Amino acid sequence: MSTKVQKAISIALGLGFGLGASVPFVHAQTLDEVMKARGLTEKDVLAAAKTYTPSGGRDEYLAFSSGGQSGQVIVYGIPSMRILKYIGVFTPEPWQGYGFDDESKAVLAQGRIDGKDISFGDTHHPAISETEGEYNGKYLFINDKANPRLAVIDLHDFETKQIVVNPLFRSEHGGAFVTPNTEYVMEATQYAAPYKGDFAPLEEFNDKYRGGLTYWSFNSEKGRIDPENSFTFELPPYSQDLSDAGKKDSYGWGFTNSFCSERYVGGIERGRPPFEAGCSSKDTDFLHITNWKKAAELVKAGKVQKKNGMYLIPMEQAIKEGLLYLIPEPKSPHGADVTPDGKYITVSGKLDSHTWVYSFDKIMKAIEGKKFEGKDPYGIPIIALKDALHTQVQVGLGPLHTQYDAKPCVAYTSIYVDSMITKWNYCEGKVLDQLPIQYNVGHLMAMEGDSVTPDGKYLVALNKLAIDRFNPVGPLHPQNHQLIDISGEKMQLLYDMPLPLGEPHYVVAIKADKLQPEVRYKSGWNSRTDEKSPFAARAGREKTERTCDAQGKCTVEVLGTVIRSHITPEIIEAEEGDTVRLHLTNLERAQDEVHGFAMYGQNVQLSIEPGKTASATFIADKVGVYPYYCTEFCSALLLEMQGYLLVTNKGFKTGEAKMKEGTAYTKADYQTQVKTNQETQAVIDQVVAFITSHNYKDFPTVVALVEDATDQLGHAEGAKKKADEAAGKEDWQNAMLWANQWWQYQVKTADLGLRAKTYLEQNQAKKVK
Repeated sequence: MSTKVQKAISIALGLGFGLGASVPFVHAQTLDEVMKARGLTEKDVLAAAKTYTPSGGRDEYLAFSSGGQSGQVIVYGIPSMRILKYIGVFTPEPWQGYGFDDESKAVLAQGRIDGKDISFGDTHHPAISETEGEYNGKYLFINDKANPRLAVIDLHDFETKQIVVNPLFRSEHGGAFVTPNTEYVMEATQYAAPYKGDFAPLEEFNDKYRGGLTYWSFNSEKGRIDPENSFTFELPPYSQDLSDAGKKDSYGWGFTNSFCSERYVGGIERGRPPFEAGCSSKDTDFLHITNWKKAAELVKAGKVQKKNGMYLIPMEQAIKEGLLYLIPEPKSPHGADVTPDGKYITVSGKLDSHTWVYSFDKIMKAIEGKKFEGKDPYGIPIIALKDALHTQVQVGLGPLHTQYDAKPCVAYTSIYVDSMITKWNYCEGKVLDQLPIQYNVGHLMAMEGDSVTPDGKYLVALNKLAIDRFNPVGPLHPQNHQLIDISGEKMQLLYDMPLPLGEPHYVVAIKADKLQPEVRYKSGWNSRTDEKSPFAARAGREKTERTCDAQGKCTVEVLGTVIRSHITPEIIEAEEGDTVRLHLTNLERAQDEVHGFAMYGQNVQLSIEPGKTASATFIADKVGVYPYYCTEFCSALLLEMQGYLLVTNKGFKTGEAKMKEGTAYTKADYQTQVKTNQETQAVIDQVVAFITSHNYKDFPTVVALVEDATDQLGHAEGAKKKADEAAGKEDWQNAMLWANQWWQYQVKTADLGLRAKTYLEQNQAKKVK
């Protein structure tokens, strides 16, 4: 291979000159020297080693964190704590084109409230779908506290597929929590209000305002919430908070705590003390116990009526049918957490120093024996605390949330006021260990800690304040997620991770090997509906059509394609006032070969993953020239991946003038380019020989790369044919241009081939080890 060809391919592929040259090695320091220079202790280095993930290494767990006020979900790895992705849910996310392409706009439109587009969300509690209480890695659910909505994220591609709006609630906090086989997703109100569509003055709070708990029916086969078969428990105007579903022994029951059971309404404007004064005066609040299994049977039997399109079980009916009970709980609680075996429920109160452990067996005995200490003002039976309590444990000031270890009876509780994690035994009722964290921890999360078989190993503290932990970036600080090793008897703090996207409220983590995400779509795929797009296009079959209706309104519809390194079509023409509908299909098959599409002045930004068809609709309302381009650095010729939308006056006709070339080419230029192409083909042949001699079909990633390379080489043949035809006519200008295009396809073929070769070398070396 000539130096010129080597250099040309090297530059085109971004590899630097000299494919076989060694990289200068920077002088390596010893570990002791590094520790001394950075002021590190042996403990620091051990913590770093426990989280370090080598280049190309993978994390054992993936964590899905709520994104708080961003309205999104954050995905990061554990133990590396590397952020991998933001998932657009209730708010637009430009990188993925979420909220910019027509397909995702249709999903966001499902979340409209009273006909209004809601572009803000406050995500709080994610939950992973389950089978028999085990995380199955298929779906993720997330709620919006600001607007009572739930979203479904499909974990085969990490995209939001559905948003549902609660037709009764005006706020919520307690969502999402799934039943053990994902039959239902639980969502509870937070701030009591008249059910949607109604009004009542605050003076009628006790009588007209209501809380509630919705059990959203989930169809696991379709991967969608089924509102038609969902139902809601009417609850008193207490502020319902978080929930958990019973499992194993307690299967079929749900547990939801509450605060402000005083039903106090503030109003300093009216001369009354504020809400917080009246919402924390009692010694206890109420834990709600709901029999969702029996309730579902009543709904199915047609014994429940609908309100605002949702089956609603009034309190009177719930009491009569034995579906609803109350138990005193520590005041101002935040979380009702069922133990992995389903035998106990732990509840902490932010204004208490204890975590209370309830026995499900005792609760059932009280219900079966109709042993109640009284009723609340709405007639709901109250089980006496002494008849339900297993033990109380003094865990620290301001306990909030509890998660469970793989070790029997071992739990971890976040202590907000004392800024620490308490490890304790809920069977014996004793504290085992305590660890300071930085600072004011809210929720905490253990690996698969909400399932029937928690993994233990790691714990993440979701701290509300960072204060002095990171470089100052202005008054708004990031949140601080701290990774803790819980594999031994004593907890060890390993890592501080700033999270700068909203206030992440809660996180769930799943073993990475339970997830089987796709790396490319079927060709021409609508990723939001999970079906073939009617606007999919194939190479050579792209088309642009302009049609007008009887009123003279015209639409320019484009069925185009994108592939390294061009967008087809490269020129789109429309008249002022036309509606333009773009549909672009990514023809790549190699993973990670994403293309983007952005256009000047039209608020268009598409992310088009391999196989995906993405659409954008807008009105070309102003005459002008609108460049468009690929936003992803997809190849060496990214900057050449461009085009123009030309918006003309109505009736404008293109003139007869010919395009003027910027450079004139000669026969010699053509011959030089052909020689380069022939030498490049020799390099491709060598790479092909290597790949085909190394069992490449055993590696799906390589198979996809080879398929794409074969496509590119096929395009090269087409360009070569056009170059030959032009040369036969001694049209050296077009001969040279097509010869250069031929070479560009070769370069892209070589790019894919070298990637495949490298992958084979690395992964076959791993197999040998």
